[in-house]
Amino acid sequence: MNSIQSFFTDWSDVIGKSIIETFQMVGISLFFSILIGIPLGLLIVLTRPGQSFENKFLYQFFNLFINIIRSVPFIILLFFILPFTKLIVGTTIGVKGVIVPLVVYTAPYIARLMETALLEVDPGVVEAYTAMGIKRRHIIWNVLLREARPSIILGLTIATIGLIGATAMAGMVGAGGLGDLAYRYGHLRYEVDVMYATVFILIILVQSIQSIGNRFAAKLKKD
Repeated sequence: MNSIQSFFTDWSDVIGKSIIETFQMVGISLFFSILIGIPLGLLIVLTRPGQSFENKFLYQFFNLFINIIRSVPFIILLFFILPFTKLIVGTTIGVKGVIVPLVVYTAPYIARLMETALLEVDPGVVEAYTAMGIKRRHIIWNVLLREARPSIILGLTIATIGLIGATAMAGMVGAGGLGDLAYRYGHLRYEVDVMYATVFILIILVQSIQSIGNRFAAKLKKD
């Protein structure tokens, strides 16, 4: 018991700061990734062959773009776009310096999950509303997005968990957060207790997010 109290006394401030930095990275990156990813996913669904806004060029262009970004592991992408990150935010270190690569990495992932969710909507429902003369924008908002809400929430849950993993990798290059804590203290300084604490916190965080996402999606499915 004394050893546990001693650990919290010595490390509570450092761990607390790392948790806050992780939440900052995840929260800000997820916000911008959703702003980009959901419209992008909607676009590749609506412009694919046989859809209402069919456009072969746009579909193939954005489909290829998403595939290219998703083919690059995050740690490589992080270094590859350093000049772009520097241009956008003026730095490549700390929480601020990792937001751009996190968004570039996560937004296409959300777009692909969004595409999958929208394609699960029964085409017959869309055709029925179209036959009734409902405008396309109303069908998109009130049918496609509404019917796909549970799948969208589950997709965003998966993306958020993936984003947490990416922030942990970003910690290895000085971005801060729990990944940085585990690397600097747990690995480089052989503070095993810090490593265990970091893993425990990440497990609790991921389990909580997954549980919240599952419950929210289940609730939307019943509505």
